[in-house]
Amino acid sequence: MESKNDHVANHLIYDYRLAPLEGPDRALCDFAAKPTLVPSAVSEADITRLRQSGFTDDQLGVAVQVIGYFNYINRVAEGLGVDPEPWMTPSAGEWRKRKAKRRTIAESFRERPF
Repeated sequence: MESKNDHVANHLIYDYRLAPLEGPDRALCDFAAKPTLVPSAVSEADITRLRQSGFTDDQLGVAVQVIGYFNYINRVAEGLGVDPEPWMTPSAGEWRKRKAKRRTIAESFRERPF
């Protein structure tokens, strides 16, 4: 999915659950959040839901690889202290707000299954 709408794009960046997603797009974003925030919670039921949303096994294989790669490379960059590009650097206050929101999102995934 591609958005030419800045408002929708911001939702996709900061909290996809606020974006007007439906069907397969919503299912894939829900899945991507789970291995990102709580990898041990991923189960066969998650894969089944994606298949029911119309994804093939080949598409799921690619999706899992892309999700895993992004998680991997972000952790490598953080671990090495790589500075983000200037446009990617929020103010300290904004960073704390986003971090708190991510923590809240992660806790919600731990508390309730999809």
